[in-house]
Amino acid sequence: MEKDNRNTWEWGFTAGAENWNGRLAMIGFAAALILELATGKGVLHFFGLM
Repeated sequence: MEKDNRNTWEWGFTAGAENWNGRLAMIGFAAALILELATGKGVLHFFGLM
C-alpha cells in the first residue's frame, strides 16, 4: 500500500484520516445549512434544545 495516497481509508491519526474528517465535516455543515434553509428552523430545534 502506498503511503503517499491521502485518499485511502486507514485507522489512526494519519493524513488520510484528516482528509476524510474534513470531507465529512463539510457534508455535515452543508446538510445543516440546507435543513435550516428548507425548514426555517435551526438544527438545535430538531434536537429539542431550543
